[in-house]
Amino acid sequence: MKSPYDIIIRPHLTEKSYAAMADKKYTIQVAVTAGKTEIKKAVEQAFEGVKVESVNTMRIKGKVKRQGRTQGRRPERKKAIVTLKKDSKGIEFFEGMADQNA
Repeated sequence: MKSPYDIIIRPHLTEKSYAAMADKKYTIQVAVTAGKTEIKKAVEQAFEGVKVESVNTMRIKGKVKRQGRTQGRRPERKKAIVTLKKDSKGIEFFEGMADQNA
């Protein structure tokens, strides 16, 4: 079985994701191969006292970039928007990040 830290790569912090934190929705960049159930289990294991209600995922294809004649592609990514249950406590890691950037 994979470690939760193999599935969760890093938080995805934008203005839109900060606004969604008030509704207990957290945006996380996850492994491209991870499924919704794996993401749910990984979040519940990595953060104590957190109960996940739903997980929405989206894949972002890498852009094609050029420099002269050479052409390459940026890596593909996957984001997950994790919605917590009403009685669940928030993810302290994200709230600490929001306080620092405010």
